[in-house]
Amino acid sequence: MIFGDDRGELRQMYIDAWQKSLDGTPLSPLEAQIAAVISDHPEYQRGLQNDAVDADFLPEAGQTNPFLHMGLHLALRDQLETDRPAGVRALHAQIAAKSTDPHEAEHRMIEALAETLWEAQSNGAPPDEQQYLERLRKLS
Repeated sequence: MIFGDDRGELRQMYIDAWQKSLDGTPLSPLEAQIAAVISDHPEYQRGLQNDAVDADFLPEAGQTNPFLHMGLHLALRDQLETDRPAGVRALHAQIAAKSTDPHEAEHRMIEALAETLWEAQSNGAPPDEQQYLERLRKLS
């Protein structure tokens, strides 16, 4: 895995990348990607403190997990860079063309990605790329 299996390590990577970005410290390519996503989410920036490493974000309490949300952005951006699954880049272009805000277009797409990943996890199976692309086609 790119980040390892430890939730705390993953979250610390976000916190460290953001702090390095604020300090003007050189960033690795991955840290730059993380910092760019954080930059797009001012609502999460103040919460990126070391105590966030162990925080639980409970949907039933109306909480959004900022690390999950930003991780979905990173996953989508990686998909767009590699066009994997094949066709996702073209669908993004269609969805973005219908939106006045590129970030909002990403949010619409990560909802489809999150649903696809949730189904895969629930079924104990790999994500269904065709179902995911179909969800994106409905947005385009």
